[in-house]
Amino acid sequence: MKFGMRKPSWRKSLSARTKGRATRTVKKALIPGYGKKGTGWLHPKRKLYNAAYKRTTFSLFDLFK
Repeated sequence: MKFGMRKPSWRKSLSARTKGRATRTVKKALIPGYGKKGTGWLHPKRKLYNAAYKRTTFSLFDLFK
């Protein structure tokens, strides 16, 4: 598990804003329940890992908020 600051990746950030955003929009239109709150418990291991990761790390951009 990582602790501390996450290393920013401009490539991944750009991908999330362009192709990732379009993919999420299409999936949200086609798959009922996609992206809704509470669906993380479908994969309990992943949910617990992501919850711990979110609490133990921070982004460079969080420093400027």
